[in-house]
Amino acid sequence: MFPIRDHNPSQSRPVVTIALILANVAIFLLTLPLDEAGARLWTQLALYPAAVAQGELLWGLLTHMFLHAGLLHLAGNMLFLWIFGDNLEDQFGRWGFLLFYLACGLAAAAAQIAAEPDPGVPMVGASGAIAGVMGGYLLLFPRARVDVLVIVVVLVRVVPLPAWLMLGVWFLLQLASGYTMAGMGPGVAYWAHAGGFAAGVALTLARFLWLGGPGYWRRTHGHPPHPPSQFAPSRIPPVRRP
Repeated sequence: MFPIRDHNPSQSRPVVTIALILANVAIFLLTLPLDEAGARLWTQLALYPAAVAQGELLWGLLTHMFLHAGLLHLAGNMLFLWIFGDNLEDQFGRWGFLLFYLACGLAAAAAQIAAEPDPGVPMVGASGAIAGVMGGYLLLFPRARVDVLVIVVVLVRVVPLPAWLMLGVWFLLQLASGYTMAGMGPGVAYWAHAGGFAAGVALTLARFLWLGGPGYWRRTHGHPPHPPSQFAPSRIPPVRRP
């Protein structure tokens, strides 16, 4: 399953979300390992868990959120940020959302360092911070519809799912992968994803309670408190082998 859009339009221009996407793209282009300077900059800005644990290279706690290991890594993260970030920016305001995003990224890094303090493997990527955005989204809009691309062998379909199902399954997969892949060497920072997601829920709790807590859910039935986006039905024909 891969989300491609939600039916939850933003109520204002998501300036910070757009700025974060542009910043990630710009830094990706600056650190492309096409020459020695780009590779050296990427290495300097990555997060090294063992060094941080010793109080060294602490800037990596922030800068690693803007590095990516490849074009697909960048594209996937920016798509998730674009889908879910605008609605959290609506809720927190521009500066509040920026602080929320960075705090989730720091919590994600702390979770990964605590779980796997590998001395030699750098950590990069915005996915921990974006996982926090997803956690906050789940708390505020559990029944918002998310269009998910489902590929089963040769069949391709776009299926609308409630956010609680799509995001809940994603979170459980991160937990399961974190446990099963523990000690297997470099790979995806699943504990950063899980830690960022949990931090996002926790940091959104005050906003949720201010809106009325469970009463907010009763008023909105878990949907966004405004009309959903309307899209034409997606008709993707099955892919057939020749």
